[in-house]
Amino acid sequence: MLDYVHALNAIDEAMRVAIPSLERLADLLGLARSRRISRSDHIGAYSYTVHGAGCRFVSDNGTEVDVDFAADRSEVFDLWRLRRYGLSLPVTVDVTDEDLRSAVRSLQPLLAEVRPGWFSVAEIASG
Repeated sequence: MLDYVHALNAIDEAMRVAIPSLERLADLLGLARSRRISRSDHIGAYSYTVHGAGCRFVSDNGTEVDVDFAADRSEVFDLWRLRRYGLSLPVTVDVTDEDLRSAVRSLQPLLAEVRPGWFSVAEIASG
């Protein structure tokens, strides 16, 4: 579960380096819709495909991170996306929905359920 979050963060960093105008990963949707970038391409160590409300990234080693974007442009994901990530790892990880739910619950408050079955990395207030 944390590996998915780390992979998503690595993708965010790589995309921002490759596309300097990118403020948030969700900005890929607008860039693709306005045809300033292709809906699918290969940038650095990742290929990407923009779809509906999100984007699917595949690293050069075949690891897949699929993410949707909420109205506030935050990254959101569900159990299906987490399972796809696990199945795409070089050493496959296949877990049940219940195990995934338990893992998500164990990572609160790092992960927040933003709507039933959908999760986001929580914004941690600095103080």
